[in-house]
Amino acid sequence: MAETVIVRGEGLTVDLLLWRKYGVKGRALVEATFALNAGLAALGPVLPLGTSVTLADLPAAPKVNERLAISLFD
Repeated sequence: MAETVIVRGEGLTVDLLLWRKYGVKGRALVEATFALNAGLAALGPVLPLGTSVTLADLPAAPKVNERLAISLFD
């Protein structure tokens, strides 16, 4: 479930908010967060104090037993 946070510190970026929430970085996660928040990119790289940001959810983790197999002969 997506969580909405309010920016309460200076110098915060979307990437940093996601890192603090999930402990991971990823372009897809940042892009998903921008997609959830219309007009957020127009605020610039550093988010203004008091900005409300809905954070994207982490994508589902692959199952441990599933392995990606690539064949050179297909």
